[in-house]
Amino acid sequence: MENAGYTTLTRQSGLKREMQVVANNIANAATTGFKQEGLLFSEYIMRSKGGDSLSMASARVAETSLSQGELTKTGNAFDLAIEGDGFFMVQTPDGNRLTRAGMFTPDAQGNLVTADGHPVLDLGEAPVFVPAGDGPVSIAPDGTISANGQPMGQVGIFAPVNPREMIREGSVLFRSEAGAEPVEDARVIQGFLEASNVDPISQLARMIEVQRAYEMGQSFMDAEDERIRTAMKTLIK
Repeated sequence: MENAGYTTLTRQSGLKREMQVVANNIANAATTGFKQEGLLFSEYIMRSKGGDSLSMASARVAETSLSQGELTKTGNAFDLAIEGDGFFMVQTPDGNRLTRAGMFTPDAQGNLVTADGHPVLDLGEAPVFVPAGDGPVSIAPDGTISANGQPMGQVGIFAPVNPREMIREGSVLFRSEAGAEPVEDARVIQGFLEASNVDPISQLARMIEVQRAYEMGQSFMDAEDERIRTAMKTLIK
């Protein structure tokens, strides 16, 4: 029973972590470019002092779904969405990061930036400059920015070298541990934004399942605690 109690404690920890992940997904169901996250549970076996093996499941890996979110038309010239694979690259104080959130706008200096002021980068990882006063801006599917028929720059589209090594930072930024490389056949759509790929209904259902499982585990732990207390009182007598 001692082993069972330890296994339950480990399981409760994993369920608590999954509840936090699911809650974060639901909270970001309306966040542009957000990618749903889940947990992968792995089993490992440890030999106990009594000689019997102890099997435990632990939530060890956070997995991000890179499935396409719905593309929503905004009509804004600098709202961009990627159809298919790839990410925009932006420059942050902590280094370059990848994102699917394409709500951009030129700043006072003419640099194309995110809502947080992070410069959007081109294929050479340099800030994209959009001159003011050159007329309506058009952005081609390959990311080329033109005004009055003259190319002005190109928004870069990148793919992580190893998607499994991406680390989420905040809601919509990712750090690629293995680096990123340009995507040649990416398709950029002007005047659209990619919505979150979270399925609120399935996530809500999962939250209920996790909550019930957590409550059952907690009941078991309470019963085990009471059993140990009763045994201790008996031994003391």
